[in-house]
Amino acid sequence: MADITHTPSLATEESKRRSLLADFLIRLVREKPMGTFGGIIVLLLFFTGVFADLGWLGLPEIGLAPYEYSEIHLKDRLAAPSATYVLGADGMGRDMLSRIIHGARISMYVGLGASIINVIIAGIIGLISGYKGGRVDITVQRFVDAALSFPFLIIAITLMALVGTGLVQVILVIGVWGGILWIRVVRAAVIAIKENIYVDAARAIGSTTTHMILRHILPNIVPVMIIIFTVSMAGNILAEASLSFLGFGVPPPAPSWGGMLSAEGRRYMYEAPWLAIWPGLALTVAVFGINMFGDAMRDLLDPRLRGAGGRLSGMKIKIKGGKIGSPD
Repeated sequence: MADITHTPSLATEESKRRSLLADFLIRLVREKPMGTFGGIIVLLLFFTGVFADLGWLGLPEIGLAPYEYSEIHLKDRLAAPSATYVLGADGMGRDMLSRIIHGARISMYVGLGASIINVIIAGIIGLISGYKGGRVDITVQRFVDAALSFPFLIIAITLMALVGTGLVQVILVIGVWGGILWIRVVRAAVIAIKENIYVDAARAIGSTTTHMILRHILPNIVPVMIIIFTVSMAGNILAEASLSFLGFGVPPPAPSWGGMLSAEGRRYMYEAPWLAIWPGLALTVAVFGINMFGDAMRDLLDPRLRGAGGRLSGMKIKIKGGKIGSPD
């Protein structure tokens, strides 16, 4: 009789992926209400950035922003919040609501772009450093030590002065330098996985380095990479706002929240306080939401952190016959 090997269908694999996603969302809602609230803020941030206008679809006049962010109305300069300008107008008569909405797009670009670069650099270098060990590991870690010894903002300002201001330059500088700072986290995860018995067994049967990395190491550090991506987003947005505030980030008239705080916000802080309140509030809410969502993701994806608020936190322990066991 022929040997029949059962292979799961594509529908079965798709069902498994959906069940895992559904289980994660259910746990997020039940166990992490603040993380759920943060996730809603993150979704609203992305929704606002994507639909600020539909210029990428050839429909720039349609979108969430009532005006173009650079549209000037000098007769309405420093207008207070009203039905015409919901959040008021700045020193050149530009609608603050439109600029805040388009500023969400810049924050979205920086948060996603820089975090992706963080993950790529930290993943590649951290994986090589942790897996190879020896002189390679020592050399990489001394380089990381040197990078950690410098304040991030000083290095970022210096690099921006060299490469010039602009959105792409900001993403590259924050992404590359931030990725270097995350190398040690990935390295620690790789070393912990490398010491497992199944890795030694794979090495004993003659598995190649490429096979062990792709089959055993890389899949097991994916949760760590997801955590790095979510946690670094808030820091990257704050870094962009800091650079723009100091004049080294996204140049005007682009409506960066940090740039809005620096230029119009400081100049007219007492005459028109809403020019500083709205960009600062938008930045605060965005960073708060991303931090809450990132912390929830870390707690749910890292098995070592489930004891405080994960699936096991609500389990009651019974003692039967001198033995400790789970409830029936």
